[in-house]
Amino acid sequence: MLKLPKFSMGVGDRFGQQGKAQLSAFIKAKELGVDIAPVWNKSNREHTTIGTQPPSVRVEADAAVKECGWSGAYFVDADHINLKNVDGFIDSSDFFTLDVAEAIGKPAAAADIDAFVQSMQKYVGSVAIDGLSAPLSVSQDDLVRIAKTYLGAVKEAGEIYRHIESKKGAGNFVTEVSMDETDAPQTPDELLFILAAIAQEKIPAQTIAPKFTGRFNKGVDYVGDLPQFEREFRDDVAVIRFAVKEFGLMDNLKLSVHSGSDKFSLYEPIRKALKDFGAGVHLKTAGTTWLEEMIGLAEADGEALDLAKEIYTQAYEHRKELCEPYATVIDIDFDALPEPFVVDLMESKAFVEALRHDQKCEGYDKNFRQLIHVGYKVAAKMGDRYLNMLRDNEEVVARNVAGNVFDRHLKPLFIG
Repeated sequence: MLKLPKFSMGVGDRFGQQGKAQLSAFIKAKELGVDIAPVWNKSNREHTTIGTQPPSVRVEADAAVKECGWSGAYFVDADHINLKNVDGFIDSSDFFTLDVAEAIGKPAAAADIDAFVQSMQKYVGSVAIDGLSAPLSVSQDDLVRIAKTYLGAVKEAGEIYRHIESKKGAGNFVTEVSMDETDAPQTPDELLFILAAIAQEKIPAQTIAPKFTGRFNKGVDYVGDLPQFEREFRDDVAVIRFAVKEFGLMDNLKLSVHSGSDKFSLYEPIRKALKDFGAGVHLKTAGTTWLEEMIGLAEADGEALDLAKEIYTQAYEHRKELCEPYATVIDIDFDALPEPFVVDLMESKAFVEALRHDQKCEGYDKNFRQLIHVGYKVAAKMGDRYLNMLRDNEEVVARNVAGNVFDRHLKPLFIG
């Protein structure tokens, strides 16, 4: 069985240029005694936008591993796939994020619901789980409601899993079940019965991505009630630990935090919970490598800064269409965005300060950052013009990419 290590982090790389820079951060962490598995992830949407194909991610990952001499585990994630698009990822991926959020609320067959509810009767009443903030109180109505809400989604995950298994063979890939892209967070009792359904569906899930309270906007810090998130996270870890033994799930099953990059305020409570429970976690990043490329170009000044400014101008002009696909995961005040003529007058330092995620810096502009985050389509249309600029400024770009992964993510979350 191919198994995901205790600690892992997804490292998206939209343009496929920063594999070595990203991996250098994991090497640095390993030298400090902490093993974290890199997982290169790229969604079907990103491939479509940029014009790449899934095998390109495998090529990048393998090349980086070979050149850097990495001897640890690493993976290539078919990110947020479903039955409609999974086949293009089969050969090159060994990690599959089964996205079934859209199936939440679509009931399974009545007979399947009845059978599941009947199989869970022992949990009706009070359920004490070690480490949970309070015992679960489950009524018959609760159980039926949860089954009607989530069983259909789990069965869809089972269908996708078995399709992949038929192509790759059992044990040859890591499976994640993703339910994060939905409106409401899952409660501890809902997570318990979702995991029970996953076990009955015989999905060897190694990670599960629930929805948490608060906003996980792309490229910026967490927005929400921090104590509530901490309580939810700890409860979910406790439920997973209980469910692994209770339902015979994979012994390395762990939480996956999506859009987890730049959620700096969450890393300390997450790290504390992992330590207290002896648990692992998978943190999936959300395109921040692309932002570090832009920061590197701005730092390089000259023609590279001019290109970064041009990308912002085009993103500003097409802001509504660029933001629409990401409407639920960004929060941009269009009226507060600097107009292109203002950005065009910026020196290198001002552009970098506006874009770099340093909340202590007076120049930091979360609206500016989020617009550029969704503006990667502009750079994609530039093709070799953008890629050649990255290559011409490889040193400064790589320094920013590696520093972001290690200093802002790996170190505070996994090392302390």
